[in-house]
Amino acid sequence: MKYLILLFFLGFAQAQDTVTVVAVGEAEVEKDLISVVLKRSDDLTAAEIVSLKQLEEVLKSDFDFYRNLFEVDKESYDSAKKAKGRYVIFLEAKKDKSTVKLSISLRDKTQDKELFKSEKNFPNRFVRRFSHQIADDLYRVITGKESIFMTKIYFIADKGSNLNKVQKDIYVMDFDGANKKRLTYLRSMVISPALSFDNKRLLYSVIETGLKKASSGKGMQRVKNINLHLLNLDTMKSRMVSNVDGINSGAIFNKSGDSIYLTLSYLKNADIYKLNLKTGKKRRITSHFSDDVDPHINGDESQLTFLSGRPGKAMIYTLDPSGVEKKVKRIGFVGRFNAAPRFNPQGSEIVFSSWVDERFDIYRIDNDGRNLVRLTKDFGSNEEPWFSPDGEFIVFTSQRVISRKKAVQDIYIMNREGEIIRKITDGFGKVYTPRWSN
Repeated sequence: MKYLILLFFLGFAQAQDTVTVVAVGEAEVEKDLISVVLKRSDDLTAAEIVSLKQLEEVLKSDFDFYRNLFEVDKESYDSAKKAKGRYVIFLEAKKDKSTVKLSISLRDKTQDKELFKSEKNFPNRFVRRFSHQIADDLYRVITGKESIFMTKIYFIADKGSNLNKVQKDIYVMDFDGANKKRLTYLRSMVISPALSFDNKRLLYSVIETGLKKASSGKGMQRVKNINLHLLNLDTMKSRMVSNVDGINSGAIFNKSGDSIYLTLSYLKNADIYKLNLKTGKKRRITSHFSDDVDPHINGDESQLTFLSGRPGKAMIYTLDPSGVEKKVKRIGFVGRFNAAPRFNPQGSEIVFSSWVDERFDIYRIDNDGRNLVRLTKDFGSNEEPWFSPDGEFIVFTSQRVISRKKAVQDIYIMNREGEIIRKITDGFGKVYTPRWSN
C-alpha cells in the first residue's frame, strides 16, 4: 500500500553507506550564577507555603535549561545579603487579608543595580504557569530575548495500547513536561502533527479504513487511507482537509496560516504539494519518479527541505517552493538514510536524524549543506528532532532497549550544542513526533 512508502521515508527501512562525524564539544562560556531568595511572613497557611516553595523550584528549574548562560544556585536563602549569585531573584510574600501579596525584584550584584521590580497577587491555582511567567519576565530583562518558559510541546503517544490494538493520540504538555493533557480520543493511528504559527490550529493525519468501489466494478471493498485533518485548538472541533487516495500526510503550515505543504500520492508516487486551505486549490512542488515526502518550510517560504529517494535511499534535499522542481539540491549525505529534516526558526540550519552505527542519531547542518555537526552519540536511538522557538534547544525522541521484548521511547530536550538537558516524559508508552509551540 502507498502509506507504507511514507513509513519507509520516516525511518522504517535500511539503505547503505555510513559516515563518521565528530560531535561538537561544549563551548567555553563564562556563566553567571543566579540565586533565588524567598522571604515570607509567619501568617501564611501551610498550602500557601508549599505553593511558594513550588514557585522557587520552578524558577530554578527554568533557568537551569539555559546552562550556556547561567549556573543555578541550588541553595535556599531568606536574605539577599547571603545569596552568592551575580543575579539575585528576591521574592517576598506577605498576607493582605485573604490575599498573598508577592513582591518580586531582580538585582545585578556586580553592578549593584536593581533591574526589575513588581508586585503581584500570588495565585491559589495555576502556580506553575504563574512561575513560568515570572521566569520569562526576568529572563527578558537579563538577556533582552524571549525564553521558552511559556511554550508547550505537542506529541503523540500510544498510552493505552495493547497487543491486540495499537492506538496513538495527540497530547500536549508544558515545555518542561508538566501538565500533560490528552487532546484526541480517536482510537486509531494518529501521525504527523503540525502546529500553526499562531498556535491555534493543529494538523494531523489518521490511518483510517473506509469503503471504496472495488476495482472489478462490482460491490465495495474496505481500504486503508492516510487522511489529513485540522483541529481547532480553541473549539476542539476537527475537520477533514484532504482525503484523496493514498498519502495525505506530513503537512505543515506556512507562516500566514492560509496554506499548507503536504505529501500526496494520488498520482502514482508521493510528491509534495502546496494546498490553499480556503480554496482547496493544490499546486505541485516536486515532480519526480522517486518519492518525495516530509516537507518543512522556512519562515519566508524561500526554501523547503524534504526527504527524497532520488539517490536510491531517503536523503535530505532543499528546493525553492515557488516553482516545480526549482533549485533542487541534495544536502544529506551522512548515514544509511535520513529522516525528519526541520529548519530552525531563523531558517539558517536544519536538524535531522540519520541511521548510523545501527541506530538513529541527530545531526545539525547549515541550510546550504555546510557545517555538519553530530549532536547525539551513545545515547540510545534518537529521532524526530524539532527546534524550540528561540532556536536554542531541540526536542527529540530517544529509544532505549530494555530487553529483547521491551523498549521504552521518551521525549528529551537538549541544547543546540548537543548537551542533554532533561527527560520530560515517562509512563506514556512510546512517544512520537514532538512539536514545539511557536
